[in-house]
Amino acid sequence: MIYTAIAIIFVLGYLAIALEHPLKVNKSASALFLGTVLWLLWFKFSGDAHRTDEQLFESFGNLAQILFFLLGAMTIVAIIDANDGFSVITSRIKTSNVKVLLWIIAWLSFFLSAVLDNLTTTIVMMTLTRKLISDSKSRLYMAGVIVIAANAGGAWSPIGDVTTTMLWIGKQISAAGIVKALFLPSVICLLVPAIVFTFFISGNVSHSSSQTSENAPSSFERNALFIAGIGGLLMVPIIKTFFHVRPYIAMLFILGILWTVVELLARRHREGVPNRLNIHHVIKDVDTPSVLFFAGILLAVGVLEATGQLEHLATILGNALGDVRIITIIIGFLSAIVDNVPLVAATMGMYSLTSFPEDHLMWEFIAYCAGTGGSMLVIGSAAGVAAMGIDRNLSFGWYLKRIAPLALLGYLAGAGIYLLMHMNGNWAMAGG
Repeated sequence: MIYTAIAIIFVLGYLAIALEHPLKVNKSASALFLGTVLWLLWFKFSGDAHRTDEQLFESFGNLAQILFFLLGAMTIVAIIDANDGFSVITSRIKTSNVKVLLWIIAWLSFFLSAVLDNLTTTIVMMTLTRKLISDSKSRLYMAGVIVIAANAGGAWSPIGDVTTTMLWIGKQISAAGIVKALFLPSVICLLVPAIVFTFFISGNVSHSSSQTSENAPSSFERNALFIAGIGGLLMVPIIKTFFHVRPYIAMLFILGILWTVVELLARRHREGVPNRLNIHHVIKDVDTPSVLFFAGILLAVGVLEATGQLEHLATILGNALGDVRIITIIIGFLSAIVDNVPLVAATMGMYSLTSFPEDHLMWEFIAYCAGTGGSMLVIGSAAGVAAMGIDRNLSFGWYLKRIAPLALLGYLAGAGIYLLMHMNGNWAMAGG
């Protein structure tokens, strides 16, 4: 009875998250309520409070690694952004041809997402296009390519997407392995729709003049923080591999270095430290509700794993479909409807590293499908939701009609390339 109740509450809670806008209840609130209420029920009716406490401790330990990693990364990005560090990139865009700009924006989004993350990349690139393009129609198509590019770029990098980071932290994939395996499929996922996009846009770029103020960062400060922040993010996988530590330790190490750089730069302002060099002020821009959303979702999935329901679901899927390739492609389609974080978390709970060891084809394919499948609907990824928030003209219906078919085409093309690359690979369970 308790298992059925937990499953029903999980579904209802997930519906509340998906219907965030009609219900006018923040998804972070719904996720936190869902995750905590499920654990309360499991503590009450599990029959073994001590064992349940051990399960919660183990689940929260895995959760904390992801949360601290995200907090560190988001704080680093906030520091760079507050000091106009990203202008190092944007100031070099000089073209007046919107078609050329589309390809520049697409590849910038693709590679920037691999270094930062798809959400932050979308915010930066959407802000850029609003300054560069006056035609609203062209901006909408540009938003579509940014979402697709950001999600594709995040899929092949261990720090580019939350779900890929989850798999990396969980040791389902390695940093070098995922880059090698998914770079080409991710490129194809972007390349196919981007080619089609060029037939739908036209017009010229209008550059806006930058404004300066007495509190604006100097070129030295801007460049120093950009190099320290982006360079540090690039060092995270290297530190993790060299020292054999968890990724969140490497991320917090880089944050400590950047924070120290900020403090040293602040000493140069004897008449008062500007807010951009005041960490207590900058940290307010960190998207804490998103971090809490991940916490709630992962807590909820932790209950499903503790109760054995995810393992049971894996058995059902395995018996019904058999082929993990089909199951993984379906996960990609589901990630366009529901958030990919719980999908990947559920998959990690369904399949063990004993059955599918590190860098198994199944884990790599899940990283691709879950990371890029969300592009098929504007609400299917954090990148899409961010794009909608920045450009109010980007509606669910317009995206579904104009962008979704191209995103689907790119998704299937990239998946097809990966399957062709591993046509003769071993997709079976270890020892199976």
